[in-house]
Amino acid sequence: MPDPGSRGDRAGAQDVITVRSSAFTDHELMPERFAHEQGNVSPPLRWDGVPEGMTELALLCEDPDAPGGPFVHWLVTGIQPDVTSADEGEPPPTGAQETNGFGEQGWGGPRPPVGDDPHRYVFRVYAFDHAERVPVDLPAADLRAALDHHAAATGTLVGLFGR
Repeated sequence: MPDPGSRGDRAGAQDVITVRSSAFTDHELMPERFAHEQGNVSPPLRWDGVPEGMTELALLCEDPDAPGGPFVHWLVTGIQPDVTSADEGEPPPTGAQETNGFGEQGWGGPRPPVGDDPHRYVFRVYAFDHAERVPVDLPAADLRAALDHHAAATGTLVGLFGR
């Protein structure tokens, strides 16, 4: 099985979108203020490289290392294709925040089991060239597979968190 934080896990899309954060770099530790039991604020994100002709974007953050399998921490759908960022503690403008794995709407920060090695929190921006009904009620792994399959372009940023 491919590493969910690697560049080789998408069936139908190429990595053309660059995703970054001013709060942490790719595959580095995320500050505690983003944790579920700390400030529980979403990290600032920026992306660029969305191809011309896209009709909408989606943002997914999942923990592929969760004990019960992949866990959704954030899903934002229906983002306008000209949106290029989300400020700290805010969803991307124009997007609809869906229910996360905690059963809450919006961001649900990292909360790995105490003593685990740091978990990976994979932030993915998906670009669609047609209106996409994101199947928000799917289990995390199936949700990611559906998004991967239908996306025309994607980009990934991985943050780490342990406690």
